[in-house]
Amino acid sequence: MGGMSDSPSPLADPHRVFDATEGRRDLVILGSTGSIGTQAIDLVLRNPGRFRVTALSAAGGRVRLLAEQARQLRVRTVAVADEGKVPALTEALREEYGTGEPLPEVLAGRDAATDLAASDCHTVLNGITGSIGLAPTLAALKAGRTLALANKESLIVGGPLVKALAAPGQIIPVDSEHAALFQAVAAGKRADVRKLVVTASGGPFRGRTRAELADVTREQALAHPTWAMGPVITVNSATLVNKGLEVIEAHLLYDIPFDRIEVVVHPQSYVHSMVEFTDGSTLAQATPPDMGGPIAIGLGWPERVPDAAPAFDWTKASSWEFFPLDTEAFPSVGLARHVGTLGGTAPAVFNAANEECVEAFLSGRLPFNGIMDTVTTVVAEHGTPATGTSLTVADVLEAETWARSRARELSAAATAEAHV
Repeated sequence: MGGMSDSPSPLADPHRVFDATEGRRDLVILGSTGSIGTQAIDLVLRNPGRFRVTALSAAGGRVRLLAEQARQLRVRTVAVADEGKVPALTEALREEYGTGEPLPEVLAGRDAATDLAASDCHTVLNGITGSIGLAPTLAALKAGRTLALANKESLIVGGPLVKALAAPGQIIPVDSEHAALFQAVAAGKRADVRKLVVTASGGPFRGRTRAELADVTREQALAHPTWAMGPVITVNSATLVNKGLEVIEAHLLYDIPFDRIEVVVHPQSYVHSMVEFTDGSTLAQATPPDMGGPIAIGLGWPERVPDAAPAFDWTKASSWEFFPLDTEAFPSVGLARHVGTLGGTAPAVFNAANEECVEAFLSGRLPFNGIMDTVTTVVAEHGTPATGTSLTVADVLEAETWARSRARELSAAATAEAHV
C-alpha cells in the first residue's frame, strides 16, 4: 500500500458522481445521536426539500434523543446496538409519538447498523465512532449506496477490504480535512496533483517539547483550543494520532504515495487542507471551524447546500499561521506512515492499541507520553501483518483483539512500575 494503486481512479473522486439522482435524497444516518449525526440531522431539518431520512442507528446511550430524532424525521426504522436498550427506546418512542400513531420499526444488536447500511436509500452517512464502523461501511458499499464517510477507522483498519468494494466516486469523505482535499482535487486533474497537505491545529500542546509533555493532565489534554469533540478524538488531537490516521486515509482515498502527503500545523483551523499541483499552484479550502460544510458535501455532492456553514467576514482583520510539525514531540504521524506503508493488519493494530492507551490515559493509568510509547511497542511486536488480497475481516478482528490485549498488558505493567 506504499505506492500508487492499480485502480484507474481514486475512491474519493469528485469528478465522478456515483449514482447521482435528481430530487430529494433518501438518507440513512448511522450514529445519529453523536456529534456528526446530530449536526447532519440539523442540516436535513433545515433542508426538507433536499433530504429525507429513512432510518437512524445509535449505540443506545441516548434513547430519548434517538426517539425525538425519529419523530422529527418520521423515519421508517430505528436501530440500537445495545439490545438491552430496546424497552427504554420503545417507551421513549411511545411518549414522543403519542397514541394513534404507528411507531417505527425497531432493530437491535451488533448487526443492526450493518443491516440499515444495506437498506434502500441513496446515501449512508456513517458517523459511528471506532472500528465497529467497518461492517456497516462494507455493507453500504456492497449494496451500491453512496457512502458519506465520517468513520475514518473503518477505512484505516479495513483499507484493502474497502478498496476492493468501492467504485470510483462512491465514497465521499466527511472529515473536515478530507472534505477539503476532495473539493480542492475537484479543481484540477488527478494526474496533476503533486502533493496533499493535511492541516493540523496542533492541539492543546502545540509548541511543547516531549519533556514538557511528560506530566500533562487529562483535563489539559481535553481542552482543545478549536474543536468541541468526544474525549477519544480530543486526546487523539492532542497526540496528533488523528493526523496520522488522516494521512493513512488520504493515501487510501486518493492513491497518493505517503512521501507526497504532508502535515502542517495551522492553529487557527481556517484552512482545512490543501492540494499542491504540478504547476506550483496550491489550492486551499477554508471556512471558519464548523462541521456543517463537510457534512453538506457528504450528503449533497455534487450540489452545494446553501448556508450549510458560516462564511468568513472579510471586513475584519485576521492572521493565518502555518508551522512545521515537531516530529520529536509528536511521533504519531511518522508511526502512522510506517504502519500505512506496511499495510494489511498493521493500521488496525495501530488504531486498536491507541484506543486502549487513550482509555488508560483518561483513566489515569498511563502518562501522556506513554500513549505513543506503548503504541509503538505494540506495532513493533506485531511483526509481519496479513496483507494484500488475503486480508479478511476475521484477520482485522483478530489483529485488533491481540493489539488491545497487548496494549492493556503494557499499560498495566507501566502503572505497576510507576507505583514501585
